[in-house]
Amino acid sequence: MDRLDVANEAAAEAFDRLMRERWSCRAFRPDPVPRDTIASIIAAAQHTASWCNTQPWRLTVMSSEETSRFRQELYAYAASDPEPDPDIPWPSYQGVYLDRRREVGWMLYDAVGVKKGDREGSRLQALENFRFFGAPHVALLTTDRALGVYGILDCGGFIQSFMLAALSRGVASIAQAAIASYGSFVRKRLGIGDDRVLICGISFGYPDLSHPANSFKAPRADVPDVAEFRE
Repeated sequence: MDRLDVANEAAAEAFDRLMRERWSCRAFRPDPVPRDTIASIIAAAQHTASWCNTQPWRLTVMSSEETSRFRQELYAYAASDPEPDPDIPWPSYQGVYLDRRREVGWMLYDAVGVKKGDREGSRLQALENFRFFGAPHVALLTTDRALGVYGILDCGGFIQSFMLAALSRGVASIAQAAIASYGSFVRKRLGIGDDRVLICGISFGYPDLSHPANSFKAPRADVPDVAEFRE
């Protein structure tokens, strides 16, 4: 095996390990992430491919202090049970997609001790989304409305790149569409113009691995379930 083969094998192993180890962190330690580390995560994610190299993503990244203020305001608003008004309509989960959604939901509830039929417990756990699961930082992701579905598609790639770059630096994360549930509130609070689509938030920080919410990983379908090979 020559040096190039060895290098390629090492790169593949490192990438595969990051993909296997990444999970949606739902409990964080309060320690803030250094600004230089956050900047390096974003710089790495900037290499995400995009349609015609438009790089349509834009982040509003909050310090731990600003995250704390935003957390209190958004949690109080969400707890008042307002009507959701996301910029992107929620999907309709059916068939295998509904099955997968339910499976991971019950894995979370089981981990944190919420029993089936416990509506108050499930409501309180859902509200944890608006506490950002205790993360010291949250980044709000938007794209230019004029770019339509292609801008949103590119931002999906950026989200994955951000989370993998974070993990490679020991920083856990979770992409949260729930934060975009209340688009009008978030838009007004952050001064986001109507020319931009609010896609999601990414909460991030150092993980609390002792918390039961971090005791499981969502299962993944096998290759034959998602890919068809034709000769």
